Parts: sequence; structure tokens; C-alpha cells
Amino acid sequence: MTDVIVVGGGVIGLTAAIRLQERGAGVTVWTADEPEQTVSSVAAAVWYPTHTDGEPRVLRWAADTYAEFRRQVDAGVPGTLLRRTRNLLRRRVTELPWWAPAVGQVDLRDGTGPYANELVFPAPVAEMGSYLRWLRDQVEHVERRTVRNLGDVPAEVVVNATGLAAGRLCGDPAVQPARGHIVIVRNPGLDESLRDEDDPAGVTYVHPRATDVVLGGSFDVGRADTGPDQAEAAAIVERCTRLVPRLAGAKVLADRIGLRPVRHGGPRVEREETPAGRRIVHTYGHGGAGMTLSWGCADEVTRLALD
Repeated sequence: MTDVIVVGGGVIGLTAAIRLQERGAGVTVWTADEPEQTVSSVAAAVWYPTHTDGEPRVLRWAADTYAEFRRQVDAGVPGTLLRRTRNLLRRRVTELPWWAPAVGQVDLRDGTGPYANELVFPAPVAEMGSYLRWLRDQVEHVERRTVRNLGDVPAEVVVNATGLAAGRLCGDPAVQPARGHIVIVRNPGLDESLRDEDDPAGVTYVHPRATDVVLGGSFDVGRADTGPDQAEAAAIVERCTRLVPRLAGAKVLADRIGLRPVRHGGPRVEREETPAGRRIVHTYGHGGAGMTLSWGCADEVTRLALD
């Protein structure tokens, strides 16, 4: 049995651990924080490869993850659901985006008002509070550990799923934070997601879940502060209410800020062989597309770790 330690307890680390277990590896997850306290818990977690370039392997990761989430929705996995989604485009396009083959059913339609087009497709959603708990329950061994040097991790195979911390652990200057701000309000009966990434006032999205709605947002690369910002929160609510008037007066339930682990050049998913004969598999830098690429990357990590 191959001994694997996965360093990192967010959605990327946990999905990798599950896939490794399914291949028969003995897996332990080391995480500095409980999964519900990682940046994954702050994610809106709607399938969409935002701020991600369409390389062939990224398309494969996205497609495999989409298929897995559709399977989980059908199986009733806690925290998963499916939402009709409309991407509102202010600049006219004539072709489907690179990620459309991953979904298989994307309609390009004429828009109204300030929107030239709409992309309409079904998108899986993960309510990360319950979904992360479900993921954690699938992993046999999870330990609270802080790692300061990957070389000190005592396993035949180490999976580096440390997100933003990978910049320090790997000496990778391409890793940097992208601050994200969301507001969660009570759901007034919405069941359709909308996204306007080119709103002049700031990126705007409305993602209804079972009982609440995630309103966003921001994507500030290089900004690392996470303190409260009431003015920004109010602006997010105002933009989203302008987009979806039914949100007017919806009770605010939470206001959250997290730091996405972005990486110039895209996610790093590759194997490193150490002089001592140990194997380190890196999987970090997914930015705002962690949920969207998670299961596809987990499959690739498993091949790199065990094959």
C-alpha cells in the first residue's frame, strides 16, 4: 500500500485524498485549519472556470469535475444542487466559449438592455459548509498539522494542496492572493444564477442556494487584507439588487472575505521527484476555480502519485 500524505484540507486537498483512497492508497490529510475554516468555505462554489485559460488539460479537468458534480447531485450528496445559470455579456460574441464542451449544453442567446448576449447553461452548485463536511467524512484520516517544509513530511508520496501557502513552501513567486468578497442573504425564492463580470461598478453575481443567496463580489489580485469593509458590502448588495430586484430587502445573513490562491500561468499540477527518491505532487494555484476543477485535478493527482 502506498503511503500518501496530502497537505491541505480545502476542496483541492480533500478531493485528491478521496481519489487516492479509491485507488487503494493509505491516505492522511494534514491541514493547518479545519476544512470548514479554509478559504474553500468562503467560495461561492458555482461551477464556472472564471479567470482561467482554456488549455486542453484545464478543459479536461473542468469537464471531469462537471460530470462528477452532476453525478453527485443525482446521488443526493449533501450540499450539491443544480441551477440554471445565465452569463450576461456586454460585448457581443458569435461563438461559444472554450469551456462549453465541458457542459455539453450551452445556449448563446441575444441579450436585452445593456447586454449583447447571454450564455445559458445548467451549473452545479456546492454549498460549501455541508459539502466540505461531507468531503471530510469520506477521508479516513485527517490531522491538524502545520507544515513549514514539504521535505519534512514523512511519506513515500506527498501531495501539496496548500493553496496560497504554496508560494512560500515552494518558493513560487507566481502565487499571489486575489481577495474575494461575498454577502449572503436569505433567499426570497430565487432559483436561477446570474453573472455579469463586466459590470462597470464591479463584478456582479447572484447565486441562489437552497435557503440563501450568495451575492458578489470582487476579484482583487494582489490584495491580501481580510478586514470588514461595510461600504464594499453595501455596494455588492446594491449591484446585485439592481440586477435582481427581488433581492430588495432580503435579510443579510453573513459577510465574508477570502483570499483566492491565484497563480500566474495557471494551476500547477505536476510531479516532482526528490533526490531521496520521494515523490511530491503539486496541485495549487486554482484561483477562483477550485471547485470547478477539483475532481478533474484529483484524478490527475492520483495518476501522478500512483502510476
